[in-house]
Amino acid sequence: MIEKLSAFVERHDSFILTTHDPADADGIGAQMILARIFRDRGKQVRVVNAGPVPENFRFMDGSGLIEQWDRDRHGALPERSALVIADTADENHIGQMKEVVGRAREVFVVDHHEPRHGAALPGVYDATAASTCEMALELAKAAGTAVDPETAFAAYVGIVYDTGFFAFPKVGARTFAAARELVELGANPNEAYRRLCENVSVQTLLLQQKALAGLSLHCGNRVALQVLGREDFDATGALSGDTDGFVNFPLRTREVAVSFMVKETPEGKVCCSLRSKGAVNVAKIAQELGGGGHLNASGFKSSLGLYQTVAGTLAKITEHLEAL
Repeated sequence: MIEKLSAFVERHDSFILTTHDPADADGIGAQMILARIFRDRGKQVRVVNAGPVPENFRFMDGSGLIEQWDRDRHGALPERSALVIADTADENHIGQMKEVVGRAREVFVVDHHEPRHGAALPGVYDATAASTCEMALELAKAAGTAVDPETAFAAYVGIVYDTGFFAFPKVGARTFAAARELVELGANPNEAYRRLCENVSVQTLLLQQKALAGLSLHCGNRVALQVLGREDFDATGALSGDTDGFVNFPLRTREVAVSFMVKETPEGKVCCSLRSKGAVNVAKIAQELGGGGHLNASGFKSSLGLYQTVAGTLAKITEHLEAL
């Protein structure tokens, strides 16, 4: 992997690093490590995302490294820079940064998701990695780049976030080795847990109450559904990103094999998160609906209305369960 990345780095002097929109902990942590690699080689780097850093991940960027795309301020960057996309290979998932893809000198991806057939941009991929932060740390080591404590903490947060605190199927010795190294470099595991799991607002708690109050079970209790409309966000004052983790809760039930949440954000967008246990491949379901992700954790954005999306997703899940 490092040879491919090194060759790309040597071809350019200026880089823009971005990730999917909205950003999550794995994308942010990977961006921060990659920025260290590029700067260590004397390159100019701007870390620019389509939207602001979500409220629940702002603690990861204490130095204010990440910028929000502004056409007036950043508009001249693409023509003189190469673009690096972390944690997704789909240009449709990077929001306004998609306009940079066709203008940048070159585009390169660093990602641990399974690339969709015919849609993969050039880059380094490793679907066996538990997170993109894990990959980025390995690239930093291979490049001889030192990782400072702040970046180590961000990368550790990215790993534990994307692995469910080391609970998901891709976790293995490689993941624990990366986590141990990051702790040795200054990451604080307790602080990571506190910031991720004990730091929600009262508004988030009230929104989760609404999500659970409306929870319904389908397919003989094998499928759990939560639906949140725009009115639920208005009533509680919660933000779109405050639903993080809600979809995982029903999987604690012995019978539930698939959990999905469909929400209409305060901005009017309809999004669906899918989670599963065992052999149920929700990545395949998400891909068929225009999204993607992992075997047991995926999602997509819908152009349909809230309840049309619910009906279509439930039908697709039912179809896959019957096939199994």
